[in-house]
Amino acid sequence: MMIKQAKALTAAVLSAAMVLSPVAAGAQAPGSVRDLVGARAAGGEDQLEYRGFHRISGHTEDDSKINYWWNGNTKECVKAVTYDGRFQSLDKTTNADCNQKGGNGDKAAAIAVGAVALLGIAALASKSHHRGDRDYDERGTADFERGHRDGLYNQPYHNYSRSDAYSSGYDSGVRERANQTSYRGGNSYGGGYSAYVEFNDLQGRERDFATGQLSSRGFAQLDNKRTDTGRYMTYWRAASRQCLILNSRNGYVVSLESVSARTCRD
Repeated sequence: MMIKQAKALTAAVLSAAMVLSPVAAGAQAPGSVRDLVGARAAGGEDQLEYRGFHRISGHTEDDSKINYWWNGNTKECVKAVTYDGRFQSLDKTTNADCNQKGGNGDKAAAIAVGAVALLGIAALASKSHHRGDRDYDERGTADFERGHRDGLYNQPYHNYSRSDAYSSGYDSGVRERANQTSYRGGNSYGGGYSAYVEFNDLQGRERDFATGQLSSRGFAQLDNKRTDTGRYMTYWRAASRQCLILNSRNGYVVSLESVSARTCRD
């Protein structure tokens, strides 16, 4: 009897996946932002704001930056993928990704997630992008996620188990909260054992000034390359696990972006 029920549940999940797959496959840049694909992210983000979008959240995956932008006027949620300083893609996604109430597509996605939970596929939870390249056991994973939630939602630091995983998770949550409120400017956030160092104020400044400031803030230069599109410098701050890529032209900073820690560690 239980085997028959399991087969039926599996069939239901596969059916839901078949229904949802066209939605995922059909994701594409909406007409309102399609012309920005391939544009420099620095100017592209200004254009997104000019067109009524504001950034909801963001994170890094390997060498790419993922940001979610919401337009309250058109009710559009756009997932922006930035690679090497340019918009690699701008895809329309569910409203839920922008922390908004969704329509039928979001409801269908919620049903599918519920079905997956019934099957007990806990492996999905272990792929949280917040943990980056950290590899924890089951207890460490739970501590990291609890710490991340505490830091993200500005809860007290409760590392009652004295866990390094909780501390790293709390720092990760605080940094994500900082990213989500970066429009305020001038803030330095920190959590866990180390402080997150602000760097957005160096955008557009003279290169020599910016590199001097990065050094004084604890960043070490890893490389310095000249290309046809300007000079690229990579900086690493081990205390806060921050990896930055600075692109300058004619002596001024064109972009200064946070990338995956793997970029500095590989």
